[in-house]
Amino acid sequence: MFRRHKPSVAEHKKDFAVHGAALPGPQNDMRSFFNLSQLVLSAGQLRSPPILRHSKITYFEVEILDAQSKRQICVVDKVPPSFSLLDVKHKFHKTCPQWNPSRIGLRLERNGPYLKDSISIQSLAVSSIITLYFTDLGQQVTWTTVFLTEYSGPLLIYLLFYIRLSSIYAEEESTESFRHPVVHLACLCHCLHYVRHLLETLFVHKISGGHTPLKNMIKGCAFYWGFTSWIAYYVNHPRYTPPSFGNRQVIFAALAFLMCEAGNHFINVALVQQNHSVGIFAFLMAIQMSLWAQKKHRLYVKKYNMGALRKTAMIPFIF
Repeated sequence: MFRRHKPSVAEHKKDFAVHGAALPGPQNDMRSFFNLSQLVLSAGQLRSPPILRHSKITYFEVEILDAQSKRQICVVDKVPPSFSLLDVKHKFHKTCPQWNPSRIGLRLERNGPYLKDSISIQSLAVSSIITLYFTDLGQQVTWTTVFLTEYSGPLLIYLLFYIRLSSIYAEEESTESFRHPVVHLACLCHCLHYVRHLLETLFVHKISGGHTPLKNMIKGCAFYWGFTSWIAYYVNHPRYTPPSFGNRQVIFAALAFLMCEAGNHFINVALVQQNHSVGIFAFLMAIQMSLWAQKKHRLYVKKYNMGALRKTAMIPFIF
């Protein structure tokens, strides 16, 4: 009989190191879970992949036709809904450089009104294709240029007649004739009038950035410059005679002129500062309404004998 060999502690440890420890099932599961958790923590927080969102933008195509021949001039493509008509004009100018944006007139119908530059393209769209009719407005100038040209001309023209150029009046009459004081007063009033216009154009009026055809400025200049020349020729003529009613007529006319000039100036300033005008209007209307309320209140008190009720006209317990 052989005796059963009982392994020693050293042999048991050696066999455990070579073949591995055969641990029970639950301990294996715990170790696997621990290793997996360590791996997850070392890898960082799990994040879901980002969702790609594709934004769909609707673009328009603007077809521009000639208003007279209905011939297609160009097609402005890839126009976003946020574009204004002025943006379309700039893109149209890039395609057709011979037309500046200021002289481009666009309409929805051939004989319809011209569209404003601030209008949105999206408000005009019925479909993805927008048809507009083009008209060449001609050479354009800014409104500031128009006003400065119209007002500076009469100022200079009148002074040329006032100094009595030899090319306008006979030199002998110009040097020998006596000038009545009203001639100097008329020159002062005329210059004051147009200097006020020029200063208000530069510093008071809020002129829009729009344009107007050059022919309109020519017509305005012809009106202002022509009538100024006509008036200045006779007022500054060497044979000019003073007013028939003397100084009374001159003083009355001068005072009326100053009142009109002051009134015109203050109205222009008030229109620029409309918030102040509204405050004054509300204050004056409140006074008027309070007077009406007090009058009505006295009638009610007298008619219905409400004196003992201590009612007020407008504001309870106050007024």
